[in-house]
Amino acid sequence: MPFVKEALLLAGENRLFTIDVLVVGAGPGGYVAAIRAAQLGKSVMIADKSEWGGICLNSGCIPSKALISAAHSYEAVSASQAMGITAEQVKVDFAKVQSWKNGIVKKMAGGIAGLLSGNQIQAIHGEITLINDHEAILNNGLEQLHIRFEYCILATGSHPIELKSLPFGGRILSSADALELQEIPGSLIVIGGGYIGIELGQTFSKFGAKVTILEGSERILPGFEQEMAQAVAKRLNKKGVTVHHQAIAISAKQTSKDVTVTFLVNGEERQITADYVLVAVGRRPNTDSGLDRLGLRQMEGGLVHIDRQCRTSLPNIFAVGDIVAGPALAHKASYEGKVAAEAIAGMSSEVDYRAIPMVVFSDPELASVGLSEAEAAAQGIDIAVGKFPYAANGRALSLQANEGFVKLVADRATGIILGAQIAGAEASGLIAEMGLAVEMGATLQDVAITIHAHPTLGEMTMEAAEAALGYPIHQLSSRGSRRT
Repeated sequence: MPFVKEALLLAGENRLFTIDVLVVGAGPGGYVAAIRAAQLGKSVMIADKSEWGGICLNSGCIPSKALISAAHSYEAVSASQAMGITAEQVKVDFAKVQSWKNGIVKKMAGGIAGLLSGNQIQAIHGEITLINDHEAILNNGLEQLHIRFEYCILATGSHPIELKSLPFGGRILSSADALELQEIPGSLIVIGGGYIGIELGQTFSKFGAKVTILEGSERILPGFEQEMAQAVAKRLNKKGVTVHHQAIAISAKQTSKDVTVTFLVNGEERQITADYVLVAVGRRPNTDSGLDRLGLRQMEGGLVHIDRQCRTSLPNIFAVGDIVAGPALAHKASYEGKVAAEAIAGMSSEVDYRAIPMVVFSDPELASVGLSEAEAAAQGIDIAVGKFPYAANGRALSLQANEGFVKLVADRATGIILGAQIAGAEASGLIAEMGLAVEMGATLQDVAITIHAHPTLGEMTMEAAEAALGYPIHQLSSRGSRRT
């Protein structure tokens, strides 16, 4: 590993490192912060007790999306009769799927190691203990290294929440465990209808597992608008996935072959048995390792309090990613990492979350940025809304992806785009244009007059902008035709 050997030799000589910036955690918040700090002329050390890339790369974002892609390909090959394509005896070699997925992870982890090395960052595996606001001890299993730093960026991430009634182990899986399964379960119970539960539940369903989802609230994906979540619920129903709402799991009993979960629905006790149970009820910040001893101000749930430059209550210590307030998103962590590094270098960078996109790689995909209709209304803004259906887009029809919509929310008086919501194929990519629109304060007119290539899914943002302005081309206006 780059710099590890050199670091150990130096430690053997005087056992003391002096560094400008110590980054604790090598996930998408940490390694990006380290690179940006190095670019700005700082000497940087990054330490992580696990692999480069953190949970996102090794047991979260990347491996899950690889499995989602494989499941989508399998479904597409198995169900293309409408296009005139028939494939017989389509099979899944799940061992090869896992090998392919692991190859992607390995390649990307190697890429991060190369970036750290290329930016002259000392990268060391080991567990960091902060002694005070300028000193730390790193234990790498062989010896302890004493580190003195001017600044520190905490990017320690989060871990899956474990239910006392369903502790991880055996056939009760965390999301990381589920991604490492060596077989496609015949049946799977998913506890939690948030983005992790839905993504993995749909994936295994497409591979052929019988999936049941237990969601504690009234609907799945509560962080998204109801009409967006309904698009996913509709697809789940088509695939035969059973969803129990307002369902609370209270216990589980395992055997060598299966696991039985007892749960409550509206006070009624029920049971269900499956090969495995996936517990996906959220994540908890990794801030339980003595940060309170330093006097860092913390918030409810163990989150670290930061200012708009990601600075904690100790002026030389910064925090980013899952351990600070806001959604636990890799791209949010990376963004905060850049801001923290730039603040350390004396720049005036500050966080601005208006254009942070939210994405679920469900089927159909969901993506949102900025304000929703409800959020804008709650702020008392008079809004104009434009909506365009996938069913009216030629490219969507050619992709057999006619379910979904693109919706824009704008200030009626100024035309400035406040937010966008997309439910449908490739929503994860389409939302980038609207993120830029929100970030730069673009108007509906800006998007409407931008020439979009035909035939593409991207045309729908233009069509939605035209609808909001009152002159839709490829759908009838509720106002009727008008001349301007």
